[in-house]
Amino acid sequence: MILSMTGFGKSERVENDFTLSTEVRSLNSKFFDCQLKLPKEFLSKEIELRRIIEQRLERGKITVGIDLLTRNLSQDSEFINETLFINYYNRLKDLANKIEDTSADIFKTVLFLPDVINPAVKGDAESMGPLLEDVLIEALDKCLDYRIEEGKNLSSSLKEYIYNIAENLKQIELLDPERIEQVRQKINKNIRDLIPKESFDENRFEQELIYYIEKLDISEEKVRLKSHLEYFLSAMDSDESSGKKLGFISQEIGREINTIGSKANYAVIQRQVVAMKEELEKIKEQLLNVL
Repeated sequence: MILSMTGFGKSERVENDFTLSTEVRSLNSKFFDCQLKLPKEFLSKEIELRRIIEQRLERGKITVGIDLLTRNLSQDSEFINETLFINYYNRLKDLANKIEDTSADIFKTVLFLPDVINPAVKGDAESMGPLLEDVLIEALDKCLDYRIEEGKNLSSSLKEYIYNIAENLKQIELLDPERIEQVRQKINKNIRDLIPKESFDENRFEQELIYYIEKLDISEEKVRLKSHLEYFLSAMDSDESSGKKLGFISQEIGREINTIGSKANYAVIQRQVVAMKEELEKIKEQLLNVL
């Protein structure tokens, strides 16, 4: 089963005093690269949350944002830290007076300083830990579902490209006998043009012909290429998605295509080789996004 590294998931939980929401975005990457944005209340949970994210998504450039919003603030909630606000305000006002700056809007500046405005949430990070994990896992699972759907589209495209390469290979197999016969005729003509008729050795000619045809023979490459194509399709249908494994197989496919192109030395077959290379490039491009 093919999984894409592109994904999106969002989850939200509304309680009496607060709303906890999580948003997950995933793009392709060779490694696990996670950017985790947490409210300060949950900073102690960062390592544990990163482990959960990696276990579920495995690989990709992943952005996770967790927001904690307070609802229905009571009079008792310390939404604005008045003591801290006054201290900040007095210090900044003194500095403004020292430099004789009358234009500074100190009030607005203080509001955005650290810890002046704190959403009040009943409970601490430990007590909210299970809820936080549940919301995160729900968002990650939605991201996985997205990856599965995207993977189906990738799988369809990859199979199409593999089938196209296989079809070109069939055309090469049909053209190969014609190529060998042209090689035979070309060598025969060149030898007869260069060697006097009375000096021509038919047995020697056959030996030389066999030698050159063996050098130009692409039978093994055709068999190996066909095998690699079948292996690629079977790897796609395995239980686990493995973009790296498919990448290695695609390298072997490219190696056989290149060898066929260099050994064939026949214009009609070269056109089929170029077509196969085009399909292979499409495969490599799509594999960049396969988990």
